[in-house]
Amino acid sequence: MQSPSNTLELRVDDAKLIVTLNRPEQSNALNGDMVDALFWVFDQLKQREDIRVVLLKAKGKNFCAGLDMRDPSFVPGERSVRNVWRTQRRIAAIYQAMRACPQPIVALVQGAAAGGGFSLALASDIRVLAEDARMNAAYIKIGLTGCDMGSSYFLPRLVGTSIASELLLTGRFIHAQRSLALGLASDVVSHDQLETTGHALLNEMLSNTPMGLRLTKETLNYSINASSLEAAMAFEDRHQALLSLTADSEEAINAFLEKRPPEYQDK
Repeated sequence: MQSPSNTLELRVDDAKLIVTLNRPEQSNALNGDMVDALFWVFDQLKQREDIRVVLLKAKGKNFCAGLDMRDPSFVPGERSVRNVWRTQRRIAAIYQAMRACPQPIVALVQGAAAGGGFSLALASDIRVLAEDARMNAAYIKIGLTGCDMGSSYFLPRLVGTSIASELLLTGRFIHAQRSLALGLASDVVSHDQLETTGHALLNEMLSNTPMGLRLTKETLNYSINASSLEAAMAFEDRHQALLSLTADSEEAINAFLEKRPPEYQDK
């Protein structure tokens, strides 16, 4: 996969896609090129069954400092509702594409993840934090509502309404150890263990069936918004019935009984 912008590095390693934010001198702040490149990558993934998992990381000391307020593409010549709305939707589309793509996304966060950078972590499926990681919904600090780029959706579901309200109403940072204690992060590790830990998670996922991975993410997405236990279990039943009829499911059972690694064909 060829990156559409030098603000983003892409590397395909077998069934893994490694996406690296590449504006370290600007703390990987989101400029127009990076916004468009991120949307393009995650939107393309819907068509890429050869890519099964994604690692999202960043160069430099900070994961992502949020929107680059100095970028001219975010400063329309005319301040109108229409122009501001276009910019808003241009950025918001990234996070929707992240949730819509079938591949699980593991985010590796070091240093600051603020505003839109915080939302990149929130929109991922799993977050692994370096010990110095700190994240905040910075929007309220610049005269806006704290609810932006999916923060009002993701945070209450991840940490509950009370903690979400604290973070969104104050704009204060949540640090690595508190994130771990609240379940916002899966792990907190040293800088030199960050990428190793991320790849270990990806490798463990890749030991499972390709369709099983895709449908697990899809079912979780549906179940988070399900109106009842019955509705959530209806999605589960549908996907389990589909998967039980695949060749990979039969291979998984045979491999288990024969005490050998499975060989999946995504069939």
